[in-house]
Amino acid sequence: MPTAPPLGPLLQAFFAEHLLTHKEASPQTVAAYRDGFRLLLVFLRETTGTEPAALRLTDLDAPQILAFLDHLETRRRNGARSRNARLAALRSFFRFVTMREPGSLALASRVLAIPVKRCARPLVGYLTRPEVEALLASPDRATWAGRRDHALLLTLYNTGARVSEVARLQRAQVHLGPSACIHLQGKGRKQRSIPLWPKTARVLRAWFRQLGGAEGLAFPSARGQPLTRDGVAFVLERAVHVARQHCPSLVRKRVSPHVLRHTTAMHLLQAGVDLSVIALWLGHETIETTHGYLEADLATKERALAKLVPLATTVPRFRPDDALLGFLARL
Repeated sequence: MPTAPPLGPLLQAFFAEHLLTHKEASPQTVAAYRDGFRLLLVFLRETTGTEPAALRLTDLDAPQILAFLDHLETRRRNGARSRNARLAALRSFFRFVTMREPGSLALASRVLAIPVKRCARPLVGYLTRPEVEALLASPDRATWAGRRDHALLLTLYNTGARVSEVARLQRAQVHLGPSACIHLQGKGRKQRSIPLWPKTARVLRAWFRQLGGAEGLAFPSARGQPLTRDGVAFVLERAVHVARQHCPSLVRKRVSPHVLRHTTAMHLLQAGVDLSVIALWLGHETIETTHGYLEADLATKERALAKLVPLATTVPRFRPDDALLGFLARL
C-alpha cells in the first residue's frame, strides 16, 4: 500500500493556498479554523504520543475525529453548536483533500460522512429598556475610559453591530453630518449603513473631539491599539456589574455583547419595524435568521392573541355515535 501523505504540507496548503488565495476567506474564518486544528493536533499528541509535525493523513481517520469531537463535549464542556463548528472546519479541510490527494478519497469520505449533531434552539435573550438605560448610565464619564465605554456601548446598542465590526471600527466609517450613520462590513463582506440616533451622534462627536485628529480607531484601548473581543466583553462586564446595583433584574441575566445585539433587534421589532428591515440592520444573510426574534417576542404574540375574539357560544363536545369509533377514541 502507498504511504499516506504527511499532514503538515496538506494543512499548510489548506490555509495558505486554499483558504487565503482560492477562497479569500475572512480573517475570522481563518482564525476559527486555525483554533479548531490547534485543538485537534494537541488532542492527537496527548492520545497517540505523536508530535503534530510527524502526523500523517491516516492519523485523522473517522474514529480519531469522532474521539476528538467527543473530547470537546465531555472534557472541554463544549455544546453541540461548538462541536458542529469544529466539525465544519474539518469537513472543509477534507473536501480540499479530495481534490489534492485522490488516493485518500475513501478516508475523506468517512470523515465527511460524520453528521452534525442536532441541538436545541433556545429563545434569544435580550434586555428590557430600563436595563439598557441602567447599563448605558453605568460608565464613569468623568474618566477617559468611562467616556469611551459609554460611547462604545451606545454604539453597540444603536447599531446592533457584531463585536468584530466595532472593535476595529475606524473614525472614517462614522459620518456625523446631517444624516449621521455608520458604515459597517460584516460577515460575507456584506456592507451596510446604519443610521445613528441624534443622541449617539452627539456622544460620538464629543468623543472624537477628545481623541483629536480625523483618522484612527473609533474606540482604541488605553495604548491606542484595537480592542479585542475579550476587551469589549470586559468593558460590558464592568458596566453590567455597576448597573446591577441599580437594576436588580440584571442579576438574573447573563449579558454578553451578542445579547446587546439581540436587544437592538428586539427593540426594533417591538417598535414596529419590519422584519426585513431588521435583517438588513443586523447584516443577516437571510430573513430566516431574523425570525428567531419574532419567536422570542411574547408581547407581539399577546397582541395577536388579543385580536382573537372568544366565541360567545359553547362548543359541544364531540361524542362518537358508533361503537367502533368510540372504541378507537378510548384507546
